[in-house]
Amino acid sequence: MAKKVSALSTKAQFKEKLAHIVDIGAEETSEEWMRDIEQEYGKVPLIFKRMGERPEVLISHLLYKGTVAQTSPLDPKYVELISMAVGAALKCPHCTGYHMQAAIRMGATREEILEVILLSGMISNSSVLANAYRIFDEKVEKCIPCEITGVEQELNAAAKKKAPVKRTTKRK
Repeated sequence: MAKKVSALSTKAQFKEKLAHIVDIGAEETSEEWMRDIEQEYGKVPLIFKRMGERPEVLISHLLYKGTVAQTSPLDPKYVELISMAVGAALKCPHCTGYHMQAAIRMGATREEILEVILLSGMISNSSVLANAYRIFDEKVEKCIPCEITGVEQELNAAAKKKAPVKRTTKRK
């Protein structure tokens, strides 16, 4: 039952937010939200500054971002830690730093942040390996032109026999 009340409350807040945007307009909303971000985080990330040049883009992005975060069943601290991990894995120093600060504000400890950095590095490394190995298998191990022309079968037969490579040299 508590979850339904929370969902209704979130929907009501969303409707209020939309009504406020309509009342004051996109430009004023954008400026207001930028001031709120600066007050909360100490500065406005460049991505928001550029989006702010087109207020409708900034507003739609922040509405989406805010709604996902507000309706998440995850604790806000973990939402920020996950966001930090993704930023780190994608090698975005700005995202990593921004979400790291947000996670700290939400109560993340030094140990939690360091663990998330370690985990994001591990997953990022695994992703690189998995991707490269798949490409290797597709391009080298499963050579379609070789299969069509029968070259692969000849290579496999030669490898099984461990036949030495014959070299021809011209003598003058």
